[in-house]
Amino acid sequence: MADSDSIRAEPDLPPVGESNAGPRRSLRARLGGAVVVLVLAVLFFLPWWTLFGSGTDWPLPVFLVGTVVLAAMLVAFPFLMAAGHGRRRADRAARIADSTLGVIWVLFTWSALGGLVHLVLIGLDAGGADRARVIAVAVAVVSAGLLAWGHHEAMRVPRVKRLDVHVPRLGAGLDGTRVVVLADTHYGPIDRADWSARVTEAVNELDADVVIHAGDIADGTPTQRHAQSAPLGTIRSRLAKVYVTGNHEYFGEAQGWLDRMAELGWEPLHNAHVMVERGGDSLVLAGVDDVTAESSGLTGHGTNLVGALAGTDPDRPVLLVAHQPKFVRQAAAAGIDLQVSGHTHGGQIWPFNFLVRVDQPVVHGLSHHGERTQLYTSRGAGFWGPPFRVFAPSEITLLTLRSGGEDDAS
Repeated sequence: MADSDSIRAEPDLPPVGESNAGPRRSLRARLGGAVVVLVLAVLFFLPWWTLFGSGTDWPLPVFLVGTVVLAAMLVAFPFLMAAGHGRRRADRAARIADSTLGVIWVLFTWSALGGLVHLVLIGLDAGGADRARVIAVAVAVVSAGLLAWGHHEAMRVPRVKRLDVHVPRLGAGLDGTRVVVLADTHYGPIDRADWSARVTEAVNELDADVVIHAGDIADGTPTQRHAQSAPLGTIRSRLAKVYVTGNHEYFGEAQGWLDRMAELGWEPLHNAHVMVERGGDSLVLAGVDDVTAESSGLTGHGTNLVGALAGTDPDRPVLLVAHQPKFVRQAAAAGIDLQVSGHTHGGQIWPFNFLVRVDQPVVHGLSHHGERTQLYTSRGAGFWGPPFRVFAPSEITLLTLRSGGEDDAS
C-alpha cells in the first residue's frame, strides 16, 4: 500500500471519460464553424458566379461593383446575425441580416436554376455568345420581382383559408363550431404593431367560437414585443381563446410569454386542457409545450400529453394544439381526433418547403394519421427572419368542425 506522501504527490486526474471532453467539444465547435463558413461561401459564390463571373463579360466597373457588394454582404452577414439574434438582440442588425439572408437565398435558388438552363443551352449549342449575360439578367430580374412580391406577401394581412373538418366523435351540439387558427405571428425586429391590429380585426370578423394561437408568437421577449402583441388582447371568441408555446419562445422567455398571453385574456395550455361545451355536448381542447421545451432547461417545461389530458373522459373528442406537426405521431398513438399545428410556414421561401419536409411529416394543409387522427398544419400568419414569402402564402384559418362525412376546403 502506498504511504500518504506518495498519495499526495500523485497528480490530480480527471474523472474517467472526461479527459478528452474539452478537445472533443473544441473539435465539434471547429467542425460546426467550418460547415457554416462552407455553406455561406456556397450561398454567396453561386450568385456571384452567375451574375458576374460566368462569362458575362460585363464592363470592369460593373464587375467590380457587383463583386464588392456581394463580398461585403458575405463578410458582414455573420456579424450582423450575431448582433441581431445573439445576446444583444439589436433589432436594426437583425433586420439587415434577415433581409440579406432572404435576398441571397432567392438569388442562390434562381442562380442554380439559371446554371441548369445555361448547361442545357451549351449542350444544344444555342444562345450564342451572349447566353451567360442573358441568363444573368434573367436571374436578376426574376429574383428582384420575386423579392418585391414576396415582401408584399409577407407584410400583408393574411388571407382567410376556410376548411370544414369532420370529426366523427363530435357531438351534434358542437356541429358547426368555428375554430380560428393563428400561428407563427413572429413579432420581431420589424415593428408590425399596425399589422397585428389589422390581423386582430380580421380574426374578429370571423365570429369565432374558439381562437387558437399555435405558437411562435414572437422573436424576442414580452417586453421587447409588448406593443406588437397588445392587439391580441382585443380578439374575441364565444367559448375559448387558447395558446401554446412554439420553439421560438424557448429562444427567449417562454414562461414570460405564457404570462403575457394570460394577461391579454388568453388561456395558456401549458400541458393542460379546457372543456368546450355547447348544445349538451363537449370537446376537450388540449395543448402541449413545444417539443423543444425539455431541452431548453426551463423548469416545469416539457411536452406532456398525458398531463394535458389528465382527468378527461376518454370518450370525449379531443382537439390538441401542438406547435410542430411532427408531434402527430404521439397524438395518433393517443387517439387524438384533431391536432392543430403551425411551425412550417409552408416553407416560407420556395424551395425551402422541401427541406422542411425532411423534418416534418406535413408542410401545410389537412392530413390523416392512423385510424382516427387528423392534422391541420397552418402556413402561419407572419414570417421568421427574412421578410419575404415566396410561393408560401400566409393564412388565418377558419376550421368549421362537423360531425362525420367528408372534408371540404375552400
